[in-house]
Amino acid sequence: MNDRPVNLNRVRKEKARTERRAHADENAVKFGRTKAQKAREAADAARAAAHLDGSRREP
Repeated sequence: MNDRPVNLNRVRKEKARTERRAHADENAVKFGRTKAQKAREAADAARAAAHLDGSRREP
């Protein structure tokens, strides 16, 4: 075994850090979108809103 003492707080924090990182990676796969995808969707929404506003008939 290891002859050096182990800092239990460091071990606990490292374990929590790796668990958070794994959870974040799972969420990135589930919900993540790239910046380009977000920009494309925003541009499509703006284009659709402009088309809808341009097609509006006034009474």
